[in-house]
Amino acid sequence: MTFDLASFGWDASLAAAYPDRGDDLRPGRVVRADRGICTVLGPAGPVRASLGGGVLVAAARDAVNLPCAGDWVLVRSWPDRRLTVETVLPRRTAIVRRTADKDSSGQVLAANVDAAAVIEPLHPSPDVARIERLLALAWESGARPLVVLTKCDLVADPAAVAAQLGQVAPGVEVLPVSAQRGTGLAELRPWVAAGRTLALLGPSGAGKSTLVNALAGATVMTTQGVRGVDGKGRHTTTHRQLIPIPGGGAVLDTPGVRAVGLLDAATGLDQAFADVAELVAACRFADCGHRGEPGCAVQVALDAGELSPRRWTSWQKLQREVAYETRRRDARLAAEERHRWKRITKEHRSRGGPAR
Repeated sequence: MTFDLASFGWDASLAAAYPDRGDDLRPGRVVRADRGICTVLGPAGPVRASLGGGVLVAAARDAVNLPCAGDWVLVRSWPDRRLTVETVLPRRTAIVRRTADKDSSGQVLAANVDAAAVIEPLHPSPDVARIERLLALAWESGARPLVVLTKCDLVADPAAVAAQLGQVAPGVEVLPVSAQRGTGLAELRPWVAAGRTLALLGPSGAGKSTLVNALAGATVMTTQGVRGVDGKGRHTTTHRQLIPIPGGGAVLDTPGVRAVGLLDAATGLDQAFADVAELVAACRFADCGHRGEPGCAVQVALDAGELSPRRWTSWQKLQREVAYETRRRDARLAAEERHRWKRITKEHRSRGGPAR
C-alpha cells in the first residue's frame, strides 16, 4: 500500500524542513493523537508510533508541543520494529484554545489547516456570540476562516439568515449547507481541494460528522441524532481526527466544544471584529473609554444604529477575557523564569561556585 502525501498537503517547503537523517526516518502526518501514541499516515499507509524522547522533553516544557491531529512529523523505525515520533515539523497554522487549568495554558485543537470552518446549526437557532468567539479563534490560527450554517433545510429562508449572520463575520464567507440534501456542498468542496485541509469547529449536534461523511462520500464518522425536546446534539466525536477525502485534501473533525477559551487571541479578535476595531481606531483620543467622550466614533455608531449594542458588548467581553488571560500567562512565565534562575543558582552553589 502506498499513499501520496502531496494530496494530503506535503510540499516543497515541508520537504525543506525535513532533515536528511538516514533511511530510518520517514515523514508522515498525524491523523489522530492519543495518550503517548499517534496514528501517522505515511507513504506506506497508517502506522502507530509512540513519542520519542525529544518530543516528550519539548512537551514537558509546554503542552502545545505535543503532536496533534494535522501535525507533520518524522517517524523513526527501530531494529526491533518499534516506531517513534522523533520530530514535529514547524506548524504553519495552529488552532489553540485556552485550557480549563489554573496556569492559563493552551491546547492545540488542530495544526496545519488551510481553512477553519465555524460550524453553526440554523436549527433550532444559531448562537451569534459563539460564532464570534470561534471566528476569533479561527482568525488567530493563521488559517482562513469561513462560517458553515448546517441544517439549512430546516429553516424557511436560509439565504436571508446567512446574509444577516454575515454582518457579524466581516470578510468571511458564510455558506448555508444541508448535508442531508446535499445543499451547499458544491460551494464547500473547493475548501477541501487536493493538498488542502479544512478544520471543523463547532458544538455537539451541529452536524460536523455528518458533513465529513457527505464530503467523503462514505460513512467515515459515527453520527447521532439530536434530542427532540430541545434540538441539542449528543457528543459523538470524542477525539480530533484527520480524514483524507477521495480525490485529495482532508477534513479535520473536532469534538463538540462546550466552551472555547481564548488565549493570546488579540489579533484574531481584531480580525473577527474588524468593524468594531475600525471604529475604536477612529476615536478622537487614543485612550477613549467609549463612554460619551467627545469624538467617540463608537458612541456615534451606536447612536446611529450602525453598531448593535449586542455586538459592542460581545467585543468588550472578549477583550476583557483576552487581557485577563494575557496577564495570567505573563505572571506564569515570570514565575517560571524566577524558578529557573533559583534552580541555576542553587546548582551553581552546590558545585562550589562563588556566591553572588
